[in-house]
Amino acid sequence: MPILQGKGLTKAFGGVEAVSNLDFSIQERAIVGLIGPNGAGKTTLFNLVAGAFRPQSGRIRFLGEEIQGLKPFEICHRGIGRTFQIVKPFNTLTVLENAVIGARFGKSSKIFDSFDPTPIALDALEFVGLIKEKDLLCDNLNMGEKKRVELARVLATAPKVVLLDEVMAGLNPVETDRVMSLIQKMRDEKEITVFMIEHVMKAVMGISDQVFVMHHGEKIAEGLPEMVVKDQAVIEAYLGERII
Repeated sequence: MPILQGKGLTKAFGGVEAVSNLDFSIQERAIVGLIGPNGAGKTTLFNLVAGAFRPQSGRIRFLGEEIQGLKPFEICHRGIGRTFQIVKPFNTLTVLENAVIGARFGKSSKIFDSFDPTPIALDALEFVGLIKEKDLLCDNLNMGEKKRVELARVLATAPKVVLLDEVMAGLNPVETDRVMSLIQKMRDEKEITVFMIEHVMKAVMGISDQVFVMHHGEKIAEGLPEMVVKDQAVIEAYLGERII
């Protein structure tokens, strides 16, 4: 059974369907890339899954249970975490305090009436390589470090699935490679399923088990990365030319 599944999802704004009768299915412990041109509906789909929007029609199932219509914190407590396209750390707080917020907001806060979130936060920072920076204000970090703070914060929520919205955007090649490795470690060591919107094709091709492509709110292709990028509809709608 897929860990996360959508069926017939539709979401419109002002009569324009940002997501149109869309189906998707993600297997447990997969890394799935979601690509497509700007305005294709990718972030809207993430907002439907994370509970920021409710679909006009369709169903979303997580671990076999329907979750459409639940509030974002309820979905987070069930085990779906997310990052955002525009990096949003709490800049006036320390790196550790940012990770603590994730632990306080996440699944552990539902299980325990009172608990110390600090060990969970420290574990997340250790995982993303920011333990030495734990006492720094986030405002003093560079973009790559802020992206890793976001990853630590979402890891501290104890997710089974993470939605990563362009987590590698704006990174230099060294930081891109580092985040790619972290995403693979999340899957391999923490058994987290990763669903990622990404324009960095090096990352999409390098770590995705499966890719699906959106255009004008619809899914136009899905499959293995090396097959999807050869699809003529994908080339015309998004890539412009073959990349392999």
